[in-house]
Amino acid sequence: MKAGSNLERVLRAGHFAFTAELGPPRGADVEALRRKAAFLRGRVDAVNVTDNQTAVVRMSSWGASLIALQEGLEPVYQMVCRDRNRLAMQADVLGASANGIRNLLCLSGDLQEFGDHPEAKSVYDIDSLQLLQAVRGMRDDGKFLSGRPVETPPRIFLGAAANPFADLPQFRARRLAKKVRAGADFVQTQCVFNMKRFAEFVDQAGELGVLDRVFLLAGITPLKSVAMATYMQQKVPGMDVPEALLRRLGGVPKKQVADEGIRIACEQIAELRAMKGVSGVHLMAIEWEHRVPEIAERAGLLPRPVS
Repeated sequence: MKAGSNLERVLRAGHFAFTAELGPPRGADVEALRRKAAFLRGRVDAVNVTDNQTAVVRMSSWGASLIALQEGLEPVYQMVCRDRNRLAMQADVLGASANGIRNLLCLSGDLQEFGDHPEAKSVYDIDSLQLLQAVRGMRDDGKFLSGRPVETPPRIFLGAAANPFADLPQFRARRLAKKVRAGADFVQTQCVFNMKRFAEFVDQAGELGVLDRVFLLAGITPLKSVAMATYMQQKVPGMDVPEALLRRLGGVPKKQVADEGIRIACEQIAELRAMKGVSGVHLMAIEWEHRVPEIAERAGLLPRPVS
């Protein structure tokens, strides 16, 4: 398939990719999204547009993705299986492709009981693996899940998520391999703080031959405070924040903690660039879009490749 995605072109050309997140607002304020987009334009290869992240209602991912396109950004349209059945998801894929959205990240979705509508009914008609298979079938085989033909197949670069630090770590690379077999072209990981454990995960994936068939982007989140780091260490499932990072953040004056968090993130990016099998980083700045230009500059990620 001819590359229609800038992210795909960057990765296939062998450049170290740099993506970030563009979180939709909890309202219909287009200007709020445009203000965030201004910090990312020209500094990243693509932006992930989240889909009711943390099971909290926000502007739809496809709607915000269209605004991102208007603002000169390439969206990675996120789609979760929690809220839609297979008819709706296949229809949304066609609509996204027709409107020039060229990247799709297939996710299961955060459980609704942890969000702002805990009484909502989950759908989960198909899971993220089946969604990957469905979109790959539409794109490559020209067929819907029903087996009927797609009149004009979508042009989509397919992505999936991976968490190297979830329960049963010995199976994380195997889980990644399943997603690649299902159709993932690129994979973005959960936040990486424990570099040693992440390197072990990459080695395991390499031994399985997975990294020859997928582009792996490591997740990076700059730590804004000791409280944030402690919360992620103790309260967020599947997160591994080493004690050494907490001590390092705690060892600087309070006003300098945020800058130290950015320094750590830049050091991690440098280490990941040198790690065989890692094709890029995905920056999850969490409402810190205004610091992305600084991080990109300090990490030596600018200028970005011109497609």
